[in-house]
Amino acid sequence: MTRFQREHLETLLAAVDHGTLDAAARALSITPSAVSQRIKSMEQQVGRVLLQRTTPVRPTADGEVVLRHARQVRLLDEETSSALGGGGPAVPSISLAVNADSLGTWFLDALALVRADTEVVFDLHREDQDRTAELLRAGTVMGAVTAEEDPVQGCSSVPLGIDRYRAVASPAFVARYLGDTGTERRMLRRLDEVPLVDYDRDDDLQQGYLRQVLGHAPGGPRHFVPTSADFARAVTLGFGWGLLPEAQCLEAIDRGVLVELAPGRSADVALWWQRWNLASPLLERVTDAVRATAAERLHPAPQVWQRGHQ
Repeated sequence: MTRFQREHLETLLAAVDHGTLDAAARALSITPSAVSQRIKSMEQQVGRVLLQRTTPVRPTADGEVVLRHARQVRLLDEETSSALGGGGPAVPSISLAVNADSLGTWFLDALALVRADTEVVFDLHREDQDRTAELLRAGTVMGAVTAEEDPVQGCSSVPLGIDRYRAVASPAFVARYLGDTGTERRMLRRLDEVPLVDYDRDDDLQQGYLRQVLGHAPGGPRHFVPTSADFARAVTLGFGWGLLPEAQCLEAIDRGVLVELAPGRSADVALWWQRWNLASPLLERVTDAVRATAAERLHPAPQVWQRGHQ
């Protein structure tokens, strides 16, 4: 059985988290040569390359396995130290991945429940829900809100619910671009020509919505606004139309600040919670809070079941 030295595991973590061997050396208060020697020692121990010496450095597939082990060891050590009131880090930390809209609407409320009774530091990684599971595979995070149903190796997966999006625009935008379209169907056809707001160039929500409704993607101008709150504000200010989660638009629709372009034609995004299969009280507490908050804030998932594998 391979047994890594604790300082070697911490060195691998520092290299990946800080991006370069020099930065890891500064964080650990050792020389870059010592960082390199420790990582080489680990690679010799397992007979495999663990780290790609790129800028920034990246773990190999084998390195991801060791990286996840390193984070698990750190978390368990921190929890043990905290429980005993002994030396070491005073507050355990946990790394999580979450999509921007969940982060901007309900996820922080879940973490606030944890903080109410547990001392913890959160390291949040914001990523599209279609890609957060990759951070679990890479060993970067311990839990993730994801659109991926099948559990990552070594993780469990439970449904959180449906985040429902409405196609909306400001009244001024509707008057300028869509006011004379007549029927809802004709207005939807116009949406492939008028400005829209996308989160970034990988955002396929708006275009996927029109592909489903019209059979093809929009060809109009695209604004890119890569934060959840500012995306909603750009739509409200009339930059373009967009799909907003109900938490960000229902009140504005009721007040007439936003116009729903296609009532009854929502875009539903199913969200799942995946986490490491690790006997960690802190990870259990986070999981309970995330599931409880999602149950209050999201639409019910069509199926309620749990899956996992080692």
